[in-house]
Amino acid sequence: MHEHRSHPARLAVLTAFVLLSALPLAAQTSQPEAMQALRSAVHTEEENSRTDKSIWRYNDRDDTPDRHAVYDTVETRQGTLRRMIELNGKPVSAAVAQDETARISQYVHDPAAQARAHKNAAHDDAQSAAFLKMLPDAFIWTVASRDAESTILDFRPNPNFDPPDIEARVMALMAGQMLISRDLNLIRSLHGHLTQDVKFGFGIFGRLDAGGTFDIERRPVGGGHWQITESHVHIGGKALLFKTIGQQEDEVKTDWRPSPAVTLQDAARALGAER
Repeated sequence: MHEHRSHPARLAVLTAFVLLSALPLAAQTSQPEAMQALRSAVHTEEENSRTDKSIWRYNDRDDTPDRHAVYDTVETRQGTLRRMIELNGKPVSAAVAQDETARISQYVHDPAAQARAHKNAAHDDAQSAAFLKMLPDAFIWTVASRDAESTILDFRPNPNFDPPDIEARVMALMAGQMLISRDLNLIRSLHGHLTQDVKFGFGIFGRLDAGGTFDIERRPVGGGHWQITESHVHIGGKALLFKTIGQQEDEVKTDWRPSPAVTLQDAARALGAER
């Protein structure tokens, strides 16, 4: 059972995974005012990642080509649990509800599964932190617009950036816009697009198709806290044997309130899966 967590730095992971482009632009340098706004926002992201220990309960609507599901999600200090409550526009059947109860209960009593989830989460956190640090160097940044409330930055690949690994190489092919809240120095949204096909192994092992888009939105959820409330990924592609490697997903999180749970057992009880 793979559980995920809401995390300020997750913004960078999601962006690095799916926003790809390769623009034939001449080498330039970022505008100083753009770099100042970016570095301030990155510093805020790093501080929030380090200090924000808030936990939440919310509804998570996850729409894919295969199904449209809504989950009741409960975060804890030990991880996150979620229970499907709607499927394809209708409340889940009694059979599905029973399966969800069994799934959650099994995970809560499976230390090995929890250890795997913690290991994956730690890897994601480390990768997120690394991506955040790379942002100023991986792209050319310019100010698209600025008003009293926000700064909008354009970014595109920096041809002088030498990515240290394959993940960073993928990240460095992004292009798009970032909106920063000026009063809080928070990254409020990211928007990007794929301007040409990206091929793996000269196309033998797969590709990502031009025209793909990616959007992330962050909003205040209460108590001065901000969280990612929407992510929209629409990137197509094929891999060896014609398996889909792109992603078509819309995720919207609503009805945020402080989590009542401290442990996974607490979360399971809140979700009606543990006595």
